[in-house]
Amino acid sequence: MDRSEEEFRQFVSARLDSLRGLAYLTCGDWQAADDAVARSLSRLYVRWARVTSPERYAARVVVRAAIDEVRRPWRREVSASQAFPEVGEPDLTDSVAERMRVRAALRQVPAGQRAVLVLRFYADMSVEEAAEVLGRSEGTIKSQTMRGLATLRRLLATQDIALSEALKEATDA
Repeated sequence: MDRSEEEFRQFVSARLDSLRGLAYLTCGDWQAADDAVARSLSRLYVRWARVTSPERYAARVVVRAAIDEVRRPWRREVSASQAFPEVGEPDLTDSVAERMRVRAALRQVPAGQRAVLVLRFYADMSVEEAAEVLGRSEGTIKSQTMRGLATLRRLLATQDIALSEALKEATDA
């Protein structure tokens, strides 16, 4: 095994979880996220010796692959696993509940705005870096950030109203 292959292995082992998280936040499906990351890492491996900034390159390829993954026709079909509800023991801590609430609202934000929000606030990229990753102008990134945040705020406010009404009905009953 040569040196560059070992460096690639170290890069992947150090960043696999964050790349999966980035892909999941972009597409909202763990299976599609895993597929996107796998495709992206195979592309990165081929270009490994020529890539000057592997972190940025990997983020860009993962986000684009995650967006492409949910556009594939077979992804529009309902799989057998989606027919069954995900059942698990809810963690009652406030931080976990809040993350789940934000993640659910984020899934409802349009894909382009969601990609910008994920890159800007999850991957901690600047406007310039997000524009480069997505191949859009900085003005577009700024406007998509503004619109995405407005949509996210509106969705979270709607959830708050629904929750307060449900609590009121439960206490009245």
